[in-house]
Amino acid sequence: MSDAQAKVRSALDAAVAAIGGKPRVGQMEMAEAVANALSDRHHLLVQAGTGTGKSLAYLVPALAHGKKVLVATATLALQRQLVERDLPRIKAALEKELNRELTFAVYKGVGNYLCLQKMNSSVADPDGEILLEIGALEKDAKRLRAWAETPGISGDKDDAPEVDRRVWFANAVSGRECMGADECPFGTVCFSANAKAKAQKADVVVTNHTLLAIEIVESHPILPERDAVILDEAHEFMDRTTQAVTEELTVGRVERSAKMAKKYLPGKIADTFAKAADKYAESIKEFSQDVRTNLALAGRLPDLPAQLEAPIRNVKDSAQAVIAQINKDSEILDPDSMAERIRVKGAVNEIMQIATKMLRPGSSQVLWFDQAFSTLYLAPLSVSAVLRENLLTRTPVIATSATLSVGKSFDAIAKSIGFVVGEPSRFSESAEEESESEDDFGIDPSNVQMLDVGSPFDFANQGMLYLPRNIPEPGRDGPAPEALTELGELIEAAGGRTLALFSSWRGVEMADIHLRKVLAELKLPIITQKRGDSVGSLVDRFAKEPTSILLGTISLWQGIDVPGPSCTLVAIDRIPFPRPDEPVMSARAAAADATGGSGFMQVSLPRAALLLAQGTGRLIRSTEDRGVVAILDSRIVTKRYGSVLLNSMPPFWRTSDGAIIRDSLKRLHSEFSEQGL
Repeated sequence: MSDAQAKVRSALDAAVAAIGGKPRVGQMEMAEAVANALSDRHHLLVQAGTGTGKSLAYLVPALAHGKKVLVATATLALQRQLVERDLPRIKAALEKELNRELTFAVYKGVGNYLCLQKMNSSVADPDGEILLEIGALEKDAKRLRAWAETPGISGDKDDAPEVDRRVWFANAVSGRECMGADECPFGTVCFSANAKAKAQKADVVVTNHTLLAIEIVESHPILPERDAVILDEAHEFMDRTTQAVTEELTVGRVERSAKMAKKYLPGKIADTFAKAADKYAESIKEFSQDVRTNLALAGRLPDLPAQLEAPIRNVKDSAQAVIAQINKDSEILDPDSMAERIRVKGAVNEIMQIATKMLRPGSSQVLWFDQAFSTLYLAPLSVSAVLRENLLTRTPVIATSATLSVGKSFDAIAKSIGFVVGEPSRFSESAEEESESEDDFGIDPSNVQMLDVGSPFDFANQGMLYLPRNIPEPGRDGPAPEALTELGELIEAAGGRTLALFSSWRGVEMADIHLRKVLAELKLPIITQKRGDSVGSLVDRFAKEPTSILLGTISLWQGIDVPGPSCTLVAIDRIPFPRPDEPVMSARAAAADATGGSGFMQVSLPRAALLLAQGTGRLIRSTEDRGVVAILDSRIVTKRYGSVLLNSMPPFWRTSDGAIIRDSLKRLHSEFSEQGL
């Protein structure tokens, strides 16, 4: 055993003892692998099943490493868990073990913090004027101001009193609209600047996938410098990166920037921009009406529609003129006016840049129109190349999740993040290059180790996987009547206690109608997710009412942790393949087909497998949990690709016999009822 391994083992033992836990083989194996990757400076992909304790398995070696490590998560829930629970609980024990002070901090985007300059500015802007126009928001605005004046607060949106989003927006700025702490009269007390300064000095900095993705793609430093990056929930990183750099030209944003320009720069130039914004709004409205009568215009667009080209060009040109005029105004102004100028320039410049990109989308980009939001979008076809160049060649990357493998292979997720798999790396093209030191050209994206540390749970004995064969394949109109009938019978046997996951809102709505009818006499609480609902409050209610039924769509497939009797049945309506009309995924599948590959096998199937593994992972959350996962889609047992999906899920005991499943659910319900649960 190396000194580094011994050091990490001892530190992990101290951390586990501090939280009252027990040693876990998989956790120790992962911690040692992370320590080796950090010290030897190579990449690592590690799948750590539910119950492994992967957070400590990377936090402990990161702190023991002695250099700055950046941890990026996909969800706010995990980010909070790390900085509010995990790190504070192990800090003292590790400081004693490692004999030095340890520090950690969270880093978020500027828009997550109150802007004291904007809140206290004597110059009203369109964001603030909205609050005056809508009197009902005044109470929220006063509550937010009172909080802002409270000593010692963080200024962080997540700590703030709950207010209407328009109230928050009127008191915050984006990174492009921020004047910077050095110029701002509130710079010394700026919430965002102080959070950033704290993060610059911390050993471990926790941030989100989105900020990291923006920094990588734009190749512009946002986050603190670091010696290594840890990606938790790494199965989501490619999608989060794509979302972070997807451009959208919304009517609302164009009109907002035009109003800001007109207020700051009254005159012909701003008037021209305002007229261009109005014309763009009209053209989008007309195009949206055309889409209703010609569905071929919906979704992905091969080129920018001719009827939108001139309005977007006018937006771009008039925005450019506004910026040129603002740049001529070099007179030193008072701080409020200077801040307003920067905000206006930032907002208008963003519109100009997006419009420019929309006018000339390249072959490596995907353009589409979303009728539901009447908005044009532009996204990169692939992000793996830029992730490789701007992330994987700079620092070691440890990517981890409970679900990283597809059919027991890491290749799909590794390639999506940008690792070089199954082909020579450009860093080893010649013997001469191989003889050079690593620091001459960075980290090799092909120098990646892959590890599955399993799970401490006994899935085969704790859970059953029900795979009915006699249910018709699902169609575009939602679950088949037979699937809904089966679902109702399973829920009745389980006495509620069900998380039912659907791949569409249509499925949720159909199930809600059916179950309220067939289960009416049982009086089981049915909690149905609706668009815009807070996932956290839904899950809290589900956990507190053991015999309840929670019906939901994609946002409930991941990150839901409800151990115990409230969740003994997880029902899934269909294999979650990407929709054929989903622009980016369909474009990636088409690109794979065009190069001689298989879009289905390379894009659609891996996506479905990872999401299905996440969904089925909602069942067993502790060593005491027992229950059933029911997949009401017969394709998983009738199609050849079904084996890939099954091999991506926890190894539950499998059966297609519904009688066995219903008997098991009835026994579980009876046991819990006798215990008063």
